[in-house]
Amino acid sequence: MVFSTPLFLFYFLPVTLGLYYIVPRRLYFWKNLVLLLCSLFFYAWGEPKYVLLMLFSIMMDYALGLWLEREKTHGGRPRLVLALSVVLNLLLLGFFKYADFFIGTINALTGAELPLLHLPLPIGISFYTFQAMSYIVDLYRGDVEVQRDIVSFGTYVSLFPQLIAGPIVRMRTVAGELRQREESFEDFGAGVRRFTAGMCKKVLLANTIGGVWESISGMEAASMPVLTAWLGLLAYTFQIYFDFSGYSDMAIGLGRMFGFHFLENFNYPYISGSITEFWRRWHMSLSSWFKEYVYIPLGGNRKGLPRQIRNILIVWLLTGIWHGAGWNFVVWGLYFGAVLILEKLFLLRCLNRLPALFRHIYALLLIMLGWAVFAFDSLGSGLGLIRALFGGYGQPLWDGQSLYLLYSNALLLVLLAVGSTPLPKRLFDWGAEKLRSRQGIAGAGEILLVGAGMLLSVAFLVDASYNPFLYFRF
Repeated sequence: MVFSTPLFLFYFLPVTLGLYYIVPRRLYFWKNLVLLLCSLFFYAWGEPKYVLLMLFSIMMDYALGLWLEREKTHGGRPRLVLALSVVLNLLLLGFFKYADFFIGTINALTGAELPLLHLPLPIGISFYTFQAMSYIVDLYRGDVEVQRDIVSFGTYVSLFPQLIAGPIVRMRTVAGELRQREESFEDFGAGVRRFTAGMCKKVLLANTIGGVWESISGMEAASMPVLTAWLGLLAYTFQIYFDFSGYSDMAIGLGRMFGFHFLENFNYPYISGSITEFWRRWHMSLSSWFKEYVYIPLGGNRKGLPRQIRNILIVWLLTGIWHGAGWNFVVWGLYFGAVLILEKLFLLRCLNRLPALFRHIYALLLIMLGWAVFAFDSLGSGLGLIRALFGGYGQPLWDGQSLYLLYSNALLLVLLAVGSTPLPKRLFDWGAEKLRSRQGIAGAGEILLVGAGMLLSVAFLVDASYNPFLYFRF
C-alpha cells in the first residue's frame, strides 16, 4: 500500500484517523498502540510475510536497548552490545537486500554456480533498519533515554507515514512526541496542506513526466537521437525529484496530522551551484545519517587529508549500496564521492570565481549524468544512455519524434523547472500574507485550493494506469 492510491486515501487513512482520534487526549499509550497496529497492517497489506521480519527487528532492538542500558548502568560492556546490534541489523539488511548481489558477484568472479535465493525485497527495510540502528547508537552515546515501553518503540520503528520512503527519523527527534504530543486543528490543517502539496507533486507532476521517461527508456540507446536521450534524462531528473520530495511531503504532512513533527528531507536541490551543495539539499535525512553515524566515527576531516578522502569514499560507497543491490549503484555512489573529493580539493574554489549561472549548469549536468547511471537496473544500460547523450552511436542530433516529444512536453518541462525552485512557495506565501488580514477570504481560498488539488490528484489516479513506486529498491 502506498499513499498515492485510492485504497489508502479513502479507506486506510480515514479509518486510522478515526481510530486514533477516538482515543481520548493524553492517553498516548493507547494512541501509540493504534498507530502501531495500523502501521503493521499498512505494511502487511503488501507484504504479509515480511511483517514478521519487522516485528523481529522491533523486538530485537528493543531488547538490545534494555541490555545496553543495563550494561552502562552496572559498568558492563555496552560497546559489545552496540557492536552486536550493528552486526545483527546489517546482517538482516544484507541477507534480504544483497544476498543475490553477493552470490552473483561470487559466481562471476570464481565461475561457481551457486544458486540465487530470489528473495523478494522487504519494502522500506533500509529505512527502518537505519532508524533502529540509530536508536542503539544514540542510546550508547547518551543522546536518548532507553525505551522501556515496547509499544512506543514499535511505533517509532514502524510508523507508517515514513515507513517505506522516509524521511529517516531518529529517536531523539521524536522521543518527546512519542510520550506526549499536542494535536491541534492548526497542526492537522498544516498536515493536510502539506500532504496535498506532496500528492500534487507526485501524481500531477512526477507521474506525468514519468510517462515520458518510461517511453524513452524503453528505446534502444543505440538508436536514440541526441535530443531524445537528453529529453529522457531530463524527464527522469524531474520525475525522481517530484516523486521522492512529493512522497516526503506526504509523510511529513501525515506526521503532522498525528501530532509528529518530522524534519525536512528536501530543500530545492536543483538550484544548487555545486555537488557539495546538492547533497546538503537532497535527501537530507540520509546525508545527515551517514555523516553522523559513519563519516564522523571514521574520523571525518580531523585526521588529515588522506584519511578524509578515504572516509568520503567509504561513505559514498555505502550510500550507493544502500540505494540498491547492483553495480550501477556502487558506481553511482563512487562517482559522487569522487566529485565531492575534487570539489573539496580545488573545484569549489574554481567554481566560486564563476557566475552563478555557470555553477548551476555545472551542477545540473553532473547530477543528471549521475541519474543516468541510477535510473536503470544495470550499469550497461546507464552507460549506454550516457553514450547516446553525446552522440556516441552516430545518431543525428534530432529527428521528427524527438522534436514532437519536445514540442508536446515543452509547457510541462517549464512548469517542472519552475516548480523545482522556491518561486511557487514564495508566491503562495506572498498571496497568503496579502489575504491574512481578511481571514475569512484567506481561509476559504485555502480550503478551495487544497480541495481542488486533492480532487485533481484523485481524478488523475482514477484515470491513469501509470503510478510507479520508485522506492522498491530501497
